[in-house]
Amino acid sequence: MIINLARRAHDHNWELDPITRSLLDTDFYKLLMLQFIWKNFPRIHASFTLLNRTASVRLAEIVDLHELREQLEQVRKLRFRKSELIWLAGNTFYGRRGIFEPGFLEWLEHDFRLSNYDLSVHDGQFVLGFHGLWTETTMWEIYALAVIDELKTRASLKRLSEFELDILYARAKTRLWEKLERLRGVPGLSVSDFGTRRRHSFLWQEYVVKAASDVLGTSFAGSSNTYLAYKHDMEAIGTNAHELPMALAAMATSEEELRTAQYRLLDLWQQSYQGELLILLPDTFGTTQFLEHAPDWVADWTGQRIDSKDPYLAGDEYIEWLRQRGRDPRRKRLIASDALDVDPILGLHAWFGGTLRNGASPADFRRAADFLDEKKWAREPRIRFSAGWGTLLTNDFRGCNPLGDNSFDPVSLVCKLSDAEGRPAVKLSDNYSKALGDPAEIERYRRMFGVKGVEDVPVIT
Repeated sequence: MIINLARRAHDHNWELDPITRSLLDTDFYKLLMLQFIWKNFPRIHASFTLLNRTASVRLAEIVDLHELREQLEQVRKLRFRKSELIWLAGNTFYGRRGIFEPGFLEWLEHDFRLSNYDLSVHDGQFVLGFHGLWTETTMWEIYALAVIDELKTRASLKRLSEFELDILYARAKTRLWEKLERLRGVPGLSVSDFGTRRRHSFLWQEYVVKAASDVLGTSFAGSSNTYLAYKHDMEAIGTNAHELPMALAAMATSEEELRTAQYRLLDLWQQSYQGELLILLPDTFGTTQFLEHAPDWVADWTGQRIDSKDPYLAGDEYIEWLRQRGRDPRRKRLIASDALDVDPILGLHAWFGGTLRNGASPADFRRAADFLDEKKWAREPRIRFSAGWGTLLTNDFRGCNPLGDNSFDPVSLVCKLSDAEGRPAVKLSDNYSKALGDPAEIERYRRMFGVKGVEDVPVIT
């Protein structure tokens, strides 16, 4: 696929060009969670709120408020296409056909709508919130993030001449090639695109995903972007996210319900999907406390995704937890997904993938290159590792701007559940810096769940 990105950027009619072209242009897990919510919580109300964690970037002074409103209105007008629904109904996901129920697909076709929103500006930042039925608000998360990120990109592109655009994309393509070349041919590697929410643009994500597929071959497992998976016949990747345990915890009416909400969610999830799509995301209120108090049946789940904890420590913790419960880690899946780039991907793949370590520590593997000699590989991995590569795959333009500034650098923008049934929602995570929610509620949750294993590290993406 050859796209002249510089020419496309130069010739764009910015006022008319929609950013979101399809309701499938979202992370696959949002559709799986939407079906779960539709099935189990159809009348629950929930709100989502935008937060720019890179507060030094004053987004409302970069992105035009009118343009943002127009793009959000464009998204609200979209409906699922018949061909998209046929694909969802008939395609095989994770080796199984029929994950999406006929009743849910009929509801998507005839009744699904996105909620209204509130949009204003305060102190250089957008104040953006979505309120309504949970089924009407949940899908806004990815659409809103992708729209704002691309409007930020477009604002910076407008400052460049066509020649400068050529330089920008030539540098970014060179960087992409250098990254993919380092990953090509690594035995047993599994990498997926997780970069929709903070991408440079839709066209760049599509270019990157196709390039990764071409260069990495079977080592490129697929994309979390459902539309790109649909359009390019790739595997759609994703299961669930923090939103679900956050909502169940928010709706808890007692301390016991709050304490066990994370496990009640898992039980309901596996009932809803008949024992499929069983990837844990244990860090909503802290990974260590989750594992320490988890019922034994949780160890039967397929694997774990690491989001906010040092992945070396989190992976080893999960492996040891499985062994203590009599499960074989070699049959499980470990997915790292936070702020990954080539060196962390290679180092983690070597650490968990069976390298003969000879007393080495994780600190050694963070330098990756010394451990990629095929002769050093053992026959079998300690656990089946895969990497969900996000922002630094689909939005790494650092140092590429010919004007010399950092206007194309990604920002840490999130749109998270803020309340369920009017009760405040909280995410603690394994990183103090990533905690979300009302400060008083965060402290209440920390008293309940503790802070064991939680660290304070800078938020990169």
